[in-house]
Amino acid sequence: MTDDQTPWMRLLRELFGDDAEAALEELERMGMDPAALAQASGMLSNPAMLDHVLGQIRSLVAQSQGEDVNWQLAHDVARGVAAQGGDPTVTAHVASEHRAAVSRAELWLDAATDFDPSGREPRVWSRAEWIEATMPTWRVLAGPVAASVSKALTGILGAEGGPGLGAESSALVGSVSPTVCGMHVGQAAGEMARDAFGATDLGFPLLAEPRVVLVPGAIDAFAEGLGVPKDEVRAYIALREAAHVRLFSAVPWLPGHLHTLIEKYAAGITIDVEALDEAVRDVGFEEPAKMQEALTQGIFAVHHSDEQRETLESIETLLALIEGWVQEVTVRAAAPHLPSIGALREMMQRRRATGGPAEDAFATLLGLELRPRRLRDAATLWARLSLEAGPEERDRVWSHPDVLPGSDALDDPQAWVARWLGGAEEDDVDRALEALLAEGLRDDAAGPEPDPDDEDPGADGGPGSASDGGSPRR
Repeated sequence: MTDDQTPWMRLLRELFGDDAEAALEELERMGMDPAALAQASGMLSNPAMLDHVLGQIRSLVAQSQGEDVNWQLAHDVARGVAAQGGDPTVTAHVASEHRAAVSRAELWLDAATDFDPSGREPRVWSRAEWIEATMPTWRVLAGPVAASVSKALTGILGAEGGPGLGAESSALVGSVSPTVCGMHVGQAAGEMARDAFGATDLGFPLLAEPRVVLVPGAIDAFAEGLGVPKDEVRAYIALREAAHVRLFSAVPWLPGHLHTLIEKYAAGITIDVEALDEAVRDVGFEEPAKMQEALTQGIFAVHHSDEQRETLESIETLLALIEGWVQEVTVRAAAPHLPSIGALREMMQRRRATGGPAEDAFATLLGLELRPRRLRDAATLWARLSLEAGPEERDRVWSHPDVLPGSDALDDPQAWVARWLGGAEEDDVDRALEALLAEGLRDDAAGPEPDPDDEDPGADGGPGSASDGGSPRR
């Protein structure tokens, strides 16, 4: 058997074409023995396995051509991660139970807020269905950052490969970065799918249209060991999901505003090329899975611009306001019906404040922690406003982004509520406009200031004085 007929040379020929010998030398220089790898993998005795490996590699290369991120691979990896440990199809009985919980939640919420339901039929999904429905949002939010990582990685791998490899080798190296980043996005989305109760867990909607969604597998896993009846846990999560959806439906500017802030923050993210280069050197680009894992280890530059810090503060404040409002409305709606509401509220508050697997996955994907850090302050603000003015006045605060409380309002919620009820927040613009108009009227009444070079018009009976019948000069 000639060298070209051996499984490892066939593999190298398939991957590198005429550069196979150069690739073999490079692998050996890096301390790898292709023959030993082939023997360990079983390819020497199993030609079908070799054909399968070659088919997978051809598919990855083809999928990655012309893309910075292999989105098909991201989808497939997300589905695989979400299915770990089982992801049974939602039965008609389970779906009926959860839809009934949503119906009760909507009735309870009617007594706590004037915001109407979305009017769309609720969905009860498996984790796989959650992936299918939310993947377009991940592509929009995570795509620009993933593309930046992919381009940086391509530059590093190209430098690592050296100038001696030809077009076939360059094509392979060029496919590694989209593949790795596709795995990275898919891993993060899959982890979120395993943890998500619905479509609003992160504080913003993951669907194009506001709709109540429940994922029974995640809800059941969460309920285990809490010491709270499962039907109460289900009812409470249905309440929270329905409250989020009512808010996003009644305040149509809110989802787009949040997405815009997140995209603005992500656009300013820079890649720590040295950290990425070090990660590549440590694992080697022949192991995409390990390289994908290395992408979670601080490859984003820690320095934030002033604009990014301001955007991050806006995101955290807005998330806190959303979470605080949902908490206030949910507790008021649930209090007459759920005996365990106190424990459920505290448990959810801790979960949102400290972050769960979903938030952690998003942080590794975008370098952004979606934590409502001012949650308790925001909850205090909404509760105070509800107590002093009622639900209608509380919900009127969402009428426009310019009148929403800012970060400084959360420093002293009671003072902000007092100003709001006193009309200060609403009248600031009016008072400023009135001041400008008043100043303009005063200027018109006084006329232009006299020129200091002019003589006193009435001092010597000169031109313009009253004595000569002329009009006084103004």
